[in-house]
Amino acid sequence: MSLDQVLAHIDADQDAALDRLLDLLRIQSISTDSAYAQQCDAAADWLIDDLKSLGFEASKRKTPGHPMVVAHGEGSGTHALFYGHYDVQPVDPLELWDTPPFEPAVEDTPKGKVIRGRGSSDDKGQLMTFLEACRAWKAVTGGLPTKISILFEGEEESGSPSLVPFMEAHKDELKSDITLICDTGMITPNTPSIVTMLRGLVGQQVTITGPDKDLHSGFFGGLARNPIRVLNTALAALHDDEGRITLDGFYDGVEELPEQVAKQWDSIDWSADDFLGGVNLSVPAGETGRSGLEQIWSRPTCDVNGIWGGYTGEGSKTVIPSQAHAKISFRLVPGQDPIKIREAFQAHMRAHLPADCDIAFLDYGAAPAASMEIDNPAFELARAALTDEWETDGVYVGCGGSIPIAGHFQDIVGTQSMLIGFGQDDDQIHSPNEKYDLRSFHKGIRSWARILHALAD
Repeated sequence: MSLDQVLAHIDADQDAALDRLLDLLRIQSISTDSAYAQQCDAAADWLIDDLKSLGFEASKRKTPGHPMVVAHGEGSGTHALFYGHYDVQPVDPLELWDTPPFEPAVEDTPKGKVIRGRGSSDDKGQLMTFLEACRAWKAVTGGLPTKISILFEGEEESGSPSLVPFMEAHKDELKSDITLICDTGMITPNTPSIVTMLRGLVGQQVTITGPDKDLHSGFFGGLARNPIRVLNTALAALHDDEGRITLDGFYDGVEELPEQVAKQWDSIDWSADDFLGGVNLSVPAGETGRSGLEQIWSRPTCDVNGIWGGYTGEGSKTVIPSQAHAKISFRLVPGQDPIKIREAFQAHMRAHLPADCDIAFLDYGAAPAASMEIDNPAFELARAALTDEWETDGVYVGCGGSIPIAGHFQDIVGTQSMLIGFGQDDDQIHSPNEKYDLRSFHKGIRSWARILHALAD
C-alpha cells in the first residue's frame, strides 16, 4: 500500500528533513524590521527552490511589503490549498537566549529532543511538516496524492498588511476545495487537534484628560479631578461580580457550544489548575459557572493590556496627572459584531466621564471571530487520519487567539479552512529560546501524509 511506503520513507528520511529545516531556520526573516528585508526575500527564494524541486510550479509575487510565495502542484481529486508564513518574530531580548537564535540545533531536554531556534515552531517548522509530507509522496509514487496549491506569506508577524489586497486580487487563483492552515498547536502533547473556533479581536486605546497640566497633589488634591481615578472607575465597571462583561448588548449573538463539541471538550485530558499553575496562578477569573476550556476558547473576554499616567519614574513625585491612558482588547466569539462592541465600549467610557474631563480613542483594529463548519467531510477524514497517527482520538478545539487568515479565506476566497498544527504550549513562540519538539516535526510530517491520503480518497 502506498501510504505505508510513504510513512516508511518519512521515517528513513528524518535526518535529511531535519537538515532542510535547520537550513531554513538560519535565514533571519524578521518581517517587522526593514533591516532584514533581504533576509525575508532570501527565505522566499529558498522556499521557491524547494517547491520547484518537488515538481511545483512556484513563483515569488511582489507586494508593497515582503513577497508572497505561490505554488501549484498537479494531482487529481480534492484540491487543497496550504497556507503558512516564512517570517519570524524579532529575537529581543537577545541576552535571554541560551543559544544564538539563528544558529538552530537539536537539544536534549528532560521532555525529549527539541529543535531550538527562532521560527522553529512559529512557523517554519510547521510549514516544513507539510512540504516534507509532499516530498515523501513524490519520492515514493512520483507525484502528489491530490491537487495541492501553496500560499506562504512574509508579513504575518507584522500584521499582514499586504495579505488582504493580495487575496482580493488573486482570489480566483487561490480557490480550492479546502484550505489547510498549520499555524496552530495541540491541546495536549499527545492529543491531535483541529481548530474549529477562532476568537475575533477589538483593540482600543483610551485617553482621559483632566487639568491642562500635571498638578501638585498637595495644592490641588481633593479639589481637582484626577484622570487616573476616572479611568480606573470606568475600567472596573466593565465586569460584574460574576466575571461577565457589562457592555450593553455585549452577549448579543453569542451561542452555547454545540453538543458534539462540548462532549469532546469534556473528554480532553486538560486541567485548568495545571494550566494556571504553569504561570504561578491558581484561581480561574472568568465567568462563574464556565469551564476552563470554555473561558479560553468559546467565551468572549475583555482585558486591560496596559495602563499608565502621571509620574512612573524612580522615587516619588506627588502629582495629579493631566492625562490617564489604557489599552484594552476584546476577544470575540462567533455571532458578535466587532464594530458594535467597539461602539458599546466607547459609550460605556463616555457614560463614566464626569465634568471637566475629555476623552479620546485610538482604534487598533476590529476583526470578527471565525467558526468552521465541521459537517464538511474533510474534517472527519482529517480527524480520523490524525487519530491513526497519534493513537489518540483527534479532537475539535477552539483557539483563544485570533488568526484572521482563516476568516479571510472564508470571506474573500469562499473556502472553508481546516487548522491543524503540532506546536506545544511550551514552545515559547514570540519569546527567547523558541523550540519545536522533534517528535512534533516527525509525527507532523506523518500526519500530513495521512491527511493528504485521506483527502485523495
